Amino acid sequence: MDFEISKLSKKMAAFLLFLSYIDSFIYWVECVSQAEIDQHLNVGMNLLARGSYSDALTHFHAAVDADPNNYMSYYKRATVYMALSRSKPALADFDKILLLKPDFLKARQQRGGLYLKMGRLDEAHIDLENVVRKEPANEEANRLYSMINMLKEKVEDARDAINWSNWDHAIEVLTELLEHIPWDPSIREMRGDAYLGTGNIPHAMSDIRSVTKLTLDNTAGFYKLANLHYQLGEADESLNEIRECLKLDPDHKDCYPLYKKLKKVAKFLVKSKESSQSEDWAECIDNANKVLKNEPSMENIRFHAYDRLCYCHLKSGDTLESKKGCSEALRISDEPRLYCDRAEAYLAEDMYDEAVNDYRSALERDEDFQRAKEGIQRAQKLQKQAKKRDYYKILGVRRSASKKEINKAYKKLAMQWHPDKFQDEEDKKTAEKKFMDIASAKEVLLDPEMRQKYDQGEDPLDPESGRGGGGGHPFHRGGQNFHFPGGDQFGGGPFQFKFHFN
Repeated sequence: MDFEISKLSKKMAAFLLFLSYIDSFIYWVECVSQAEIDQHLNVGMNLLARGSYSDALTHFHAAVDADPNNYMSYYKRATVYMALSRSKPALADFDKILLLKPDFLKARQQRGGLYLKMGRLDEAHIDLENVVRKEPANEEANRLYSMINMLKEKVEDARDAINWSNWDHAIEVLTELLEHIPWDPSIREMRGDAYLGTGNIPHAMSDIRSVTKLTLDNTAGFYKLANLHYQLGEADESLNEIRECLKLDPDHKDCYPLYKKLKKVAKFLVKSKESSQSEDWAECIDNANKVLKNEPSMENIRFHAYDRLCYCHLKSGDTLESKKGCSEALRISDEPRLYCDRAEAYLAEDMYDEAVNDYRSALERDEDFQRAKEGIQRAQKLQKQAKKRDYYKILGVRRSASKKEINKAYKKLAMQWHPDKFQDEEDKKTAEKKFMDIASAKEVLLDPEMRQKYDQGEDPLDPESGRGGGGGHPFHRGGQNFHFPGGDQFGGGPFQFKFHFN
């Protein structure tokens, strides 16, 4: 019997010894864990003081994970969340703190201030009243507490102003509210609506974008942003916003149909721009027309298409369609360069007064626009030149006519106005004058240097322009002979005609 008792005593002693080892181990682990926690908290606070919020947050996360019941770890992490304007995780940490330590008044005051910034004024009232009751001398808590009723009144004032479409007053009140309640999405949403009421789309978009950051799964906000970008004519930006909506809900009933349309319009706009840059005028025009077909009403989107039609038709030589495109684009936005494009089309049609007026319109909108300054000078020179001799008109060709077209027109008119074809003396004189003008036109327009001068408003055959040569006709310079095939030489004057086709 004594042996069994002795054996049992030994087992009990061994068990007690084991428990003491366990206690020692736990104590050691707790000491190590607390040391690690303290180290994370200290490092985190140093980083926080230096403004390294993200790095500080990493250490506070580690401290919380090491001891989920340490309310100070949560408190310091909440401080970082507040500095980063991350209201929701900050609030979650304050809730946890007050669950672990309900009498921690500093945390309750911080939560009350956070509630106020989030626009949750009733909850802010409860927390701050609790602090003020226990700490009547707490100046910051008293200040925040005294603001709550005033802020509630301003919120109601702003809502009334929105309901009565008193946009300017609403914006004024809401802007003041946002100084105290920056993290309430409903306040920003109201101000965004007020800005839309005044037509200030960029400011409205700024507020709506803030709302999408303050709220989760805000498909309505992204849809609204996409529409506003589209109204401004910003197809690519609109497409980006609608894609954000579809990330949240791929089958969204509003975003998906708009996405299909936007994708087409943006593609045709890009192709039109690229083909314009590569000087593929036909492709540019085709894609611009596809934009108009796919977007029949949104003016700022259609503007880009008309802009392309204005420029690409001008470069392709279709001045009539160019003028139509320019006029439609100018109806939407009177940009100086569009006036210059249309002026170029007018000049190609010898409509000098209209061209001068368009260049002047461009300068009225931008007095330093060099293209318009140079354009109006050229148009005025051409207008003056046209009162003398218009070589293009003499040959009946466009200003963009090729060398082949000029030669063809010259041959036809030279044969038509051959002086030997006319018997009447007066008719011969008329034909002689016509023929000299035709020859002058050919000489100028087939010489690249002379043609360039002429296109700049200077007649290289005009003695007043500084170039010598009697009377400006090629027949008067250096004994050139012009013979007509199949007929006698035309004599009787100081020169002869000898007609050669080049």
